[in-house]
Amino acid sequence: MIDAQKPDHVSLNTLIGRLKEGRFVIPDFQREFEWRPWDINDLMRSIFLDYYIGSLLLWKGKKENFNALSCEVVYGFDNTTGEHSWNYGKGNPEHIVLDGQQRLTALYYAFVAPNVPLPDRANCAVYYMHVDKFMDEQYDKAFQYDWLSRRFSKIIDNRDVQYTQHIFPLSVIGAGRYDLPNWLQGYDAYWRNMASTAESSGDIDALAKARKHAKNAEQFGEYITGLAEQYQIAYIELDKDLAIDKVCDIFTKINSTGTPLSVFDLINALLKPKGLQLKHMWRDAASRLEFVDTGKMNVYVLQVMSILCQSYCSPKYLYYLLPGQEKQVRTADGELEKEILVPDTADFNKRWDVAVTALENGINLLKHPQEFGAISSQYLPYVSILPVFSALQVACRDLPANQRLDAQRKIRHWYWASVFTNRYSGSVESTSARDFIGVQAWVADDDAEPSMLQEFQDRFRKLDLQKEAKKGSSVYNGIFNLLVLQGARDWMTGIVPQHGDLDDHHIVPSSRAADELDGINVHTILNRTPLSVETNRHVISDRLPNEYLPELITNSSEGQVRAILESHFISPKAQEILLRDPFGPDDYEAFIAERQRTILEAIESLLIKERMDLSPLLRELDQEVEKTELALRQIIGTTLGNKVDQLPTHIAQKLDESIRRAAKKNAAFDVENYSQLTARLNFADLRELQVIITSKATWAQFEPRFANKETVNIKFDQLAELRNGIRHSRAVDEITRKEGEAAILWFEQVLSK
Repeated sequence: MIDAQKPDHVSLNTLIGRLKEGRFVIPDFQREFEWRPWDINDLMRSIFLDYYIGSLLLWKGKKENFNALSCEVVYGFDNTTGEHSWNYGKGNPEHIVLDGQQRLTALYYAFVAPNVPLPDRANCAVYYMHVDKFMDEQYDKAFQYDWLSRRFSKIIDNRDVQYTQHIFPLSVIGAGRYDLPNWLQGYDAYWRNMASTAESSGDIDALAKARKHAKNAEQFGEYITGLAEQYQIAYIELDKDLAIDKVCDIFTKINSTGTPLSVFDLINALLKPKGLQLKHMWRDAASRLEFVDTGKMNVYVLQVMSILCQSYCSPKYLYYLLPGQEKQVRTADGELEKEILVPDTADFNKRWDVAVTALENGINLLKHPQEFGAISSQYLPYVSILPVFSALQVACRDLPANQRLDAQRKIRHWYWASVFTNRYSGSVESTSARDFIGVQAWVADDDAEPSMLQEFQDRFRKLDLQKEAKKGSSVYNGIFNLLVLQGARDWMTGIVPQHGDLDDHHIVPSSRAADELDGINVHTILNRTPLSVETNRHVISDRLPNEYLPELITNSSEGQVRAILESHFISPKAQEILLRDPFGPDDYEAFIAERQRTILEAIESLLIKERMDLSPLLRELDQEVEKTELALRQIIGTTLGNKVDQLPTHIAQKLDESIRRAAKKNAAFDVENYSQLTARLNFADLRELQVIITSKATWAQFEPRFANKETVNIKFDQLAELRNGIRHSRAVDEITRKEGEAAILWFEQVLSK
């Protein structure tokens, strides 16, 4: 068994020696050495004050790993040849640095003092300590650095000057052999001689200072010698035979100081030896995806590639995108075998292009004002949902033409359920994999509906929208997207404005809240809506609704204003509340409560009942069909005395099976709630309701109300054709629509008897 990781520690002296020997190399995916001079100084202060500086993560190297990761030496590495090598072959590579590059390079630079300028600097920096200030515990002044100018070069080359000015160059420790003891003995001897001279001359002040410095020199020597030999730096060593995919996974979970390292940089390094310049490929693609403001988009391209070829996208799976890389898979009979997902660089390039295009298309779809309504990057509910959303769109386009409409419907349903259940706020990569597999299974089989859709249906009524006051949260942005999709009309012109001009503005201005609404929170999404800057400035203009709405009504009509406000999910009741004079805190709360009710109803109608993509006419007809179905269930339950045993046997069995399936999908489902007939009828579709009414066993009980069985069957046929047209093809011809409308009217009259 591989010893996957081994914690250990190393002394400062030993670590510096290993650095000088070139034992540590940096993989290409690491960012450049970027610490500033003062960062190095702070690290030195921590070491000499015996503070913990964190642990290193090292991978015991071997030739193929050095090559695979395009490793380079530590910045400034000299190897005592006078040449600054950027090839690991000039050193004696032993460990690949996964975490700790900045610290190790800072140690090398400060203690070895290579003749190399710091990054973005013209000169070399020299690090040193003021011994006298250190011994006086003036630590903030004790640690210094200076540029290797002509003046400072003279100090570095002259130890008597160093002793006189108490300057201890840290490169003395890095020089090795006898340099440190020689310097410390020289410093001690210098100040003892100065004390003897002062004593001989009778200079009491000089003698006191010299004796103090001599004593400090002795104590400093003991401290520094002990520190160099005993200060321990912790590290974890990964086994050299650990698979690179596992190292990828470990690496991306590192929480490093500074800019987080990206798995993209790791894959880039692994691709270099194969002749692929991933960074250049990303540079060419970046402008196509710039709508979304995120630094992770290059990783998202890789994730889309991975999802499309293996369904998974965590870092260890991205490793298998490397051309020619073998992946171990388990067959249906439990045997292990190897497969190659990406055979060569040409295939990698092709998959990359597909993924970039998929993300571009996915973004365009999400920002479309008639599709998903994320008209600006700041109103995208989740950036992290992009890889799986884009991959699902590719999978949908690969389906036969007659299956794509239903697939898109299911993708939309999954998307909105994800938004309003905060699904992509946690473990995104594993969630993406589950959803890609789950939605595809649902597309293939209606009975494989993901359980999260039921969770959405169960939970949406419990949303407290008043607390959604932070732009950028998934629920806040989701509601803003719905307002855009609703076609929220401009309050001045009555037309849907250009979406680039929209922002969310307050309905009740925040400027009036402090003085007139007792400082009540007005930043909730319930008090915000898409408005143009011009409307906000010229219509609302820091006025309460009871001031600006009457002007709108006077300048147009109450009906027009009502229609415009309803496009913003402001109901007639909410409008009446906004017009109250005076308008106080209680009125504001009443308005917020009413708008919450309206928005939740919209979520149910548009998203859960999937009426979003219907035309206004079909949306209204679908609601009428639903009302008819509800009324039929009620009549059936009442007529049959709410007794389950009155149902035709085969219908009762179908309902039982539907209830069992629902219970399997949802752990919170309580079968006991469906013991009564009325409740069980919620699982009966329109055709099953028709059978219950017209079957031989029950017709006698329904005949007094419906009179003619043939007429009943005709009206059910017309209603079912209308419903199926709406829910499956999302379009209805004129004859079907008119016959369906006539059936709705007929049922309305019959059921109201």
